[in-house]
Amino acid sequence: MYNILICDDQPDIVNALKIYLSPEGYHLLEARTGREALEIARREDLHLILLDIMMPQMDGITATAKIREFSNVPIILLTAKGETEDKVLGLNVGADDYITKPFVPVEVLARVRSQLRRYAQLGSRPQQNPGELTIGAISLDDRTKSVTVDGEAVGLTPTEYAILHLLMANPGKVYSTKTLYESVWQEAALGSEGAVAVHIRHLREKIEINPSEPRYLKVVWGQGYKMEGGN
Repeated sequence: MYNILICDDQPDIVNALKIYLSPEGYHLLEARTGREALEIARREDLHLILLDIMMPQMDGITATAKIREFSNVPIILLTAKGETEDKVLGLNVGADDYITKPFVPVEVLARVRSQLRRYAQLGSRPQQNPGELTIGAISLDDRTKSVTVDGEAVGLTPTEYAILHLLMANPGKVYSTKTLYESVWQEAALGSEGAVAVHIRHLREKIEINPSEPRYLKVVWGQGYKMEGGN
């Protein structure tokens, strides 16, 4: 059973999400502030967090950054239509995705399932065809779901790992933003491709010596992204 934390200071929002998710059999926990969400994330074995941006005591952006200090649990931000800058900031500090209010139930379920599916794939269970991918100084071990750069461990979120794994498994192949989104998120893009650019930028900050002049994760202008050898 998956443990999902719903954090929003508006009871009607929490209740609506519970109505959407309860039939799926998830174990749902509740929080009303970012600080409370942080405390629950520290003590509970969570598989997903739905986290509102605008909350008392501690906002969702700050809570996301603090949770990322000790956990890679998938985080989906709950945002209002006018919070575009906050969406980008949230993705930059480690959120995996966002859902815009008012919610569409089918979208909520699709995004929750996508994040849980990806998180499960990053578990400790060995795969049938385990292997290691190496490009330049970057090594990815799909058996342990770990990444190192010059021998130093790099902590990636499940979404960052999925993007890196796809690109490293297909070096030189150019993926359009739309194709990359649909391959990693496993759902139709539907205008959400902007999340890819944010995750790419965050990923570069972790694997590149100089993110502004990347050696590995390259952009092909007007076409998409690819991995190169770093020579």
